[in-house]
Amino acid sequence: MSGPGTVVLVATPIGNLGDLAPRAIDELTRAHVVCCEDTRRTGRLLQHAGVRANALCVVNDHTELAMIPKLLARLDAGERIALVTDAGTPGISDPGERLVAAAVSAGHCILVVPGPSAVIAALVSSGLPTSRFVFEGFLPRKGAARLIRLRELAIERRTVVCYESPHRVAQTLIDLAATFGASRRVAVARELTKLHEEVFRGTLVQAAAWAEIEPRGEIVLVIDGAPEPQPPTQDTLVDALKMHLAGGLSVRDASAEVAVTFGASRREIYALALTLPRG
Repeated sequence: MSGPGTVVLVATPIGNLGDLAPRAIDELTRAHVVCCEDTRRTGRLLQHAGVRANALCVVNDHTELAMIPKLLARLDAGERIALVTDAGTPGISDPGERLVAAAVSAGHCILVVPGPSAVIAALVSSGLPTSRFVFEGFLPRKGAARLIRLRELAIERRTVVCYESPHRVAQTLIDLAATFGASRRVAVARELTKLHEEVFRGTLVQAAAWAEIEPRGEIVLVIDGAPEPQPPTQDTLVDALKMHLAGGLSVRDASAEVAVTFGASRREIYALALTLPRG
């Protein structure tokens, strides 16, 4: 048997085993090999579903790159490979992205069995806008990279979704409150679909206080987008014009600078500048 093979991305439960789809069970049964992060954890899931896999192999953060040539060889032989992670949809802050990219480049087929996703579950239960959002995965843990990312996200208008570990979530919420503003709304979802599922909704400063007693389980943060900027008042524009004019700029150049700074019409700013007293 040879020819294009197939990679099937199979979403698995993020907590409640009842969320495993019938099609997922079928694909796990059919696959020549099931790639997973942890054979023991996936083995328990397969046992629960009554699936006897043909073979299991480990594809995790440490082994994915090394496994790609071997898996491509199996795909070249026309095999069907199912890819699962410990929980949720493969490729979302979990292994799978690099394997899929390699398989696509080699001309193989990619199929998806959609299902549980902590990102979507947290977003739709947050009570925050869902029509436009960005997913950030895990924020950088420290240093300049973390500060830069937080500052970028602070002005993001779309709802922001990210993952965090339970032992770091309190500090992350403190950092978010300092960068985004204490009153920005947030939903903190933990243990989604499990027995002790909880979603805390409030402001960032309230959430930071809530998280002082370390919450258990996987955490998803859903943060309201930045508010629309308020247009500058005429007094603000006048003050800016006066500053530039006092610095020696011409009326035309001062108007251009102010228009760019505040995103205003150059013609309107120039007309305002002409009304200012000279001297």
